[in-house]
Amino acid sequence: MNPVIQAQGLERDFVMGDTVVRALRGVDLRIDPGEYVAIIGPSGSGKTTLMNLIGCLDTPTAGWYVLDGEKVSAMDDDSLSHVRNEKIGFIFQTFNLLPRATALDNVALPLVYADASRKERRAAARRALERVEMADRTDHRPDQLSGGQRQRVAIARALVTRPAIVLADEPTANLDHKTGEGILQLMRMFNEQLLTTFIFPTHDQKVLDFADHYIGIEDGRVR
Repeated sequence: MNPVIQAQGLERDFVMGDTVVRALRGVDLRIDPGEYVAIIGPSGSGKTTLMNLIGCLDTPTAGWYVLDGEKVSAMDDDSLSHVRNEKIGFIFQTFNLLPRATALDNVALPLVYADASRKERRAAARRALERVEMADRTDHRPDQLSGGQRQRVAIARALVTRPAIVLADEPTANLDHKTGEGILQLMRMFNEQLLTTFIFPTHDQKVLDFADHYIGIEDGRVR
């Protein structure tokens, strides 16, 4: 099986005045298709920097990174934008839904950048909302939904393009325990049914309990 994520020697330096901060120091990484992986580490460990590289939001200072067969570490910004939209789904703890848009339009948004027709976008968004049991909330705006319902809409939006990986940044942080557990079970179900790789940077023990395994990072190195 070819890995969905493979990286070797990833380094990321940030220049701050006369100081160079080495956020990542030679990270090697392999994640296979369909894995459910947590990434853990204390504040300042390099966890966020690593997630930004995995999510194609940044490029490494050194080393290489291949995502779903494409060497993204050498791509320019336009190419990275295309990869993000096509191969990566994002789920955020603050949901990041457009406040004046309906659930249907929020879910359909990634397909706008994929040049799908309006009919195709809305059909795909409806199917995605049905999968997260939100078919009866398609015309509701975020302020008409509970926190758990908003996160279900966010999950549908992340999955609507059938991405290779989904990055979920503390997706249960703003939810109560019972709702958060339901969201984790829902994502695990999609992980198993769709064989979509889920990756979670987290401090939450509940997330670790659901993961197949975890990757620890400290002082810019995988431990």
